[in-house]
Amino acid sequence: MIAWPTGVAIHLAVAPVDFRKAFDGLCTEIVEAMERDPLSGELFVFRNRAGDKLKALYWDGQGFVMIYKRLEKG
Repeated sequence: MIAWPTGVAIHLAVAPVDFRKAFDGLCTEIVEAMERDPLSGELFVFRNRAGDKLKALYWDGQGFVMIYKRLEKG
């Protein structure tokens, strides 16, 4: 289980992103589209075009944590 610090800000990207992007590509999205600092300790959440997959990126002070979730429809 991942324990998030109390009060961590969560940012949801409005536009879908290309899910081939990994750490560096998502950091670029955070800086350019969201105008935030990826090393801020905030949680950044992205969705794909279909809206059935989510990626989250978080800097924990030692490195990036990436979470990937596929949402089931039904």
